[in-house]
Order: sequence, then structure tokens, then C-alpha cells
Amino acid sequence: MNPTSSIPPKALLELKTTLFHGFHSFNQLKHIHARIIRFGFMHNNYLLNLLLKFTLNNFNHPNYAQLLFNQAREPNIYVYNTMIRGLVSNNCYEEGIYYFYAMREKGFFPDHFTFPFLFKCCTRLFEFDLGVKAHGVVVKMGYDCDVFVNTGLVCLYSKCGLLDDAHKVFDDMREDLKNVVSWTAIMTGYIGVGKFREAIELFRRSLEMGSRPDSFSIVRVLLACSRVGDVSTGEWIHGYAVEMGMGRNVFVNTGLIDMYGKCGKMVKAREVFDGMVEKDFVSWSAMIQGYAANGLPKEALEVFYRMQREGVRPDCYSMVGVLSACARLGALEVGEWASRLMERDEFFDNAVLGTALIDMYAKCGRMVSAWEIFRQMTVKDRVVWNAVVSGLAMHGHVKSALCCFGQVEKLGLKPDGNTFIGLLCACTHAGLVGDGRKYFHSMTHSYSLEPAIEHYGCMVDLLGRAGLLDEAHSLIRTMPMKANAVIWGALLSGCRLHRDTKLAEHVLKQLIQLEPWNSGNYVLLSNIYASNNKWDDSERVRSSLNEARMQKIPAYSWIEIDGVVHEFLVGDTYHSISEKIYAKLSELSKELREAGYVPRTDYVLFDIEEEEKEQFVGCHSEKLALAFGLLRTRPSEVIRIIKNLRICGDCHTFFKLVSKISEREIILRDNNRFHCFLKGSCSCGDYW
Repeated sequence: MNPTSSIPPKALLELKTTLFHGFHSFNQLKHIHARIIRFGFMHNNYLLNLLLKFTLNNFNHPNYAQLLFNQAREPNIYVYNTMIRGLVSNNCYEEGIYYFYAMREKGFFPDHFTFPFLFKCCTRLFEFDLGVKAHGVVVKMGYDCDVFVNTGLVCLYSKCGLLDDAHKVFDDMREDLKNVVSWTAIMTGYIGVGKFREAIELFRRSLEMGSRPDSFSIVRVLLACSRVGDVSTGEWIHGYAVEMGMGRNVFVNTGLIDMYGKCGKMVKAREVFDGMVEKDFVSWSAMIQGYAANGLPKEALEVFYRMQREGVRPDCYSMVGVLSACARLGALEVGEWASRLMERDEFFDNAVLGTALIDMYAKCGRMVSAWEIFRQMTVKDRVVWNAVVSGLAMHGHVKSALCCFGQVEKLGLKPDGNTFIGLLCACTHAGLVGDGRKYFHSMTHSYSLEPAIEHYGCMVDLLGRAGLLDEAHSLIRTMPMKANAVIWGALLSGCRLHRDTKLAEHVLKQLIQLEPWNSGNYVLLSNIYASNNKWDDSERVRSSLNEARMQKIPAYSWIEIDGVVHEFLVGDTYHSISEKIYAKLSELSKELREAGYVPRTDYVLFDIEEEEKEQFVGCHSEKLALAFGLLRTRPSEVIRIIKNLRICGDCHTFFKLVSKISEREIILRDNNRFHCFLKGSCSCGDYW
């Protein structure tokens, strides 16, 4: 025997041993690949199969795996299955289908290992026709009793919106063969078509049938709870997860934080978050977004700062939450600092991130910067266009907003409800009643969009501000849905602007029915009765207010200085330099009086729910913020203030005059729009 003839079997044994023990690096795998080629073992499907498994499952190199496969002489069904499965695990679904067809051309029949991964490819690529044909082959070959094959079919039909077919496959499965993956698949199908209650009931049924849910199924049912606001079921599932030993599971705890946040239970969300031994970036993001979405921007930023201290890099969703919080607070410096933690190109290439940054700049009074981000974005989808249209409208750049809508139509993007909210707001700020009516009616006639309650609110606001109070009231009466507090509040704004106390009395009665807890409505109604000499009625309303011990919603104003947000209340004396602020305010009032300014206390009747009483007209929260800004900023800086309620007429006049005598640009955002005060005038043209 030739001495060299014993080398290949010895080498083969060494290669098998090495493959059995695995690899420490991808370079080591390539070295073994080279040895297999050198010894001429590429025809050995056992070795090839092991190499493919390591390449695809351990090192995630689908391109290298395809190179390996192409060197095989006669791959068998096991090699094809390994290839298809590995490609699917690496999200290479088109390639997975390609190798399925290649396998069929070679005369191999798929087996119960092939079909689950083929169905996953069809599901992800919406290859419904191929999936149906494969289903037929499954039945012919007798694999329709295999739980993994049927689970793949349930996922396929659910994803394609064919829930009845998915349920038929699921119901035909033997009860003892239904596993947690099967139950989760059908639950996910119901969630995908918006049937959240049904998904929750399926979860309950799975428990009754003895199925033990895993972390993924728990998170899916928590998602269903959050979508319908079913916090009681969510709490029950929370208890069940802890009982089943999943109390420390990061995936489950993150799902709980998300569920509690979306149900408005941020105290519970924080309890879960603080109790987590291990947190990933998704957990941090869920907490930040929960606070931001629930109107708690300061808390959102506090969590973000802590996230930074612990060295966790922000992802797309945490950044969106932070930018949303900054937009709400008007914290421009913080927002810019946070955005610099990510590469600028990430904002330009990601529509979600880019939209959040546009929104932050717009709501912080920097529309020029918002437009620059918009201009540089590589992908401008409908959501991005909506953000810039709304921003332009908020800043009073009405023509630009309408031009952007024209561009949306030219690009063939179908506008949605949010697009029209931006357009109607633009028309409201400019008093374009005719254009507003045109856009409102075009929703139904041109775009097959049914106006939602928000669109009716915009129209009522537009008509009310234009003095068309009867038309606005008539629109409310003919709405297809019941008017909410926002709708009646929009009409009240018109009554306030045009001093229609009779209609305002009717509106306030509606508001009191809808918001019995809102003391501001009672105060306004009492004052309107008093203005019409209905003293008994006025006293009765005030007595009921006192008996209920209701507290009015306070007016706040914020101003950001050197990255710190300062908050002021009406008549606030808690700030560390409060004495200097009031001294500055007194100095300003003296200068303005010399220039002819007289405080307008006639606004107290209609604005009392936004501030306190007549004697406080001189120290409204926005005036305190303005005085502080003048003390703490350089003469060349723009002063930016945010207020949670509508600016009153007296403060509006005050700000105009201050901008003139101080030669400063002052930007104030109230709950309706932006006001840019410069050289004694306002960008709103005194129309707000």
C-alpha cells in the first residue's frame, strides 16, 4: 500500500474532530475550509453540512455559505435544508426561496424540516401564491399533522390577512400537538389585524389548555393589552409572569414597561424599571418614550441623563422620546446636545429620527433649522412631509405650508388625516376660511378620507376665530360624532375672541357636562353670569365649585437657559433670583407705561381660567419667564418661552412693546401657535 494512501482517512478523522469541537473564530473556519479543499473532501456532504451550520448559525456569513455551497459536487437534502434554514435565520428570505427552487430542480422533495422555513420566507416576503402551493404539497406528502409545519402555515395566513384560513389550520391541529409557538402564532395573527380582545382571549384559552407561555407570547399579549388600554388584564399577566419565574426576564419586563406606559400608568412602569437587575437599551427606550408620551418630559430627560451616565448608547426610539420631551419643554439646547450623540446621517437616512428632529426644531421655534433637516433627508415619506407642513403652519408660514402640500400631490404621495390637520391649522392661523372649507371638503370628495373629530375641531376653530360663530355652532350640531371638550373649547375660543357671552354660556354648560372636574369651566361660567348681572346664578356656580374643592389647571411657562429648563407659575416667588425677576418686571412696566402702555384687565373675564385673578395680570407666568430671560441672556440672543395655555391679550401687548424697547427677538409658543415678537409687532398679526 502506498504510504500516502493512509493520509486522507487520517485527515478526514482530524477534520471531523475539529468540526465536532467547533471554532473560536471565523478565520479558523476558513482555515479548515482550505484543508477540506486541499484534501479533496468537498464531495463529503457531512463535512459540508457542518461547515454550513457554523458559517450560518455561529458566524452569520450567508455570502460565504453560498460560496461553500457552490463548491459542493452533489449536495443532498440535508445540505439544502441546512442552507435554507441558515439563510432564513440570517433574514435572507429571497435567497432561501432560491435554494428551495434549486432543490426541486435537482429532484429532491422537501420534507418536514424544509416547509417551516419555506413558509417563513413566504410570510416575510408576502409570497402568498408560493405558500398556498407549498400547502398543497404538504397535504399530499402527509406533513399536515406536523406541528412545526402547521405553525408556519398559521403564521403565513395570518400575515397575509387571511385570519379565517389561519384559524382553520390552527383548529385542525390536534390539541395535544399545539405548542406555545402555535398559540403565539395565532395570537400574533389576531394582533396583526387589530383584533386585540380576541388575542387576549386566545391567551387565556391557551392557559386553560395547559400551554405554558414563553417570554415572547407574554410580550405579545401585553402588546394587545396596551392597544386596548386593558391595564387590569396587563396587571394580571404581570403577576402570572412573576409566578412563572419570568420576573427577571428583560424581554418581559420591557414589555410590561411599554404596556404600563401606553396605559398611562407611569408609576407602575417605573416600579418595573427600577426593579430590573439587568436593563438593555430597549428597556431604557420604553421608559423614556412612556414618560414623553404621557406628558412628563422632565422625567423622560431625567431617565435619559441616567442612561448616559450608565454608558448605554441611545437607539432610534430613545432618541425619538428625548426629542419629543425637548419639543414639549422647548429645550432647544438639550435637544441639540442629544441629537449630537448620533451621527447626523442617521437622521437624514431614517424617516422616524428625521421627523422627530424636524418636530423638535419646529416646536422650539427654530423653523429654519427644521427646514434644513427636511431638505437634507434622503427619504421623504408622508410622515416627514406632515411634520414640515405642521411646523410651517405653527409658525404662521401659511403659504409655504400650502406649497408643501402641492409638492406632496405632485410626488404622488397620498395625504392622510395628519396632513389635513396641518393644512387646516395653517388656514386657521391666517384666517383663510375659504381655503379651509376647500381642504376640509376635499378630504371626502378627492381623497376618500372621512374627517375625524380633530378635523372638525380645526374647522370649528377656523370659523370661530373668523367670527362665524353660528356656522361653527351649526357644524358641531351636524357632526357625525358627539362633540368632545376640544370641539366645544374651540368654539369657546371664538366666543372669547368676539365677546359673545350668550353663546359662551351655552358652550360652557356643555363643557361642564363633559369635564365636571375642570374648575376653569365653572369659573368662566360664573364670570359670564356676573357680567350679565345674573348674580344668583354666578354665586350658585361658585358655591358648587367650592363644595367640590376643585383646583384649577395652573398656567406654566418654561424658558431654557444654558441647557437648564426653568419653570414659572403666575405670581411665582420660588425661583432663586425671584427678587431680581420682579425688580426687572417692575422696571419694564415703568418703561412701558412711560411709552403709553396700560394693563388691559378686560381680558380677565375670558382668560381667568388661564391665570389667577385681576390683580395678577402684571405677573403672569410668561412675563416672569421673559424678565428672567432678559436677565440671563446676552443682548444678541433670541429669548424662547413655552406656555402651556393661551397667551392673554395683555401679555401679548406687553411682549410686543418689550421687543421694541429692548430691541430683542422674543419667540413664545402657547398651546395654539408660535408668536415671534420683533420691533413691536408679532408674527401672528394679532390674530390668534
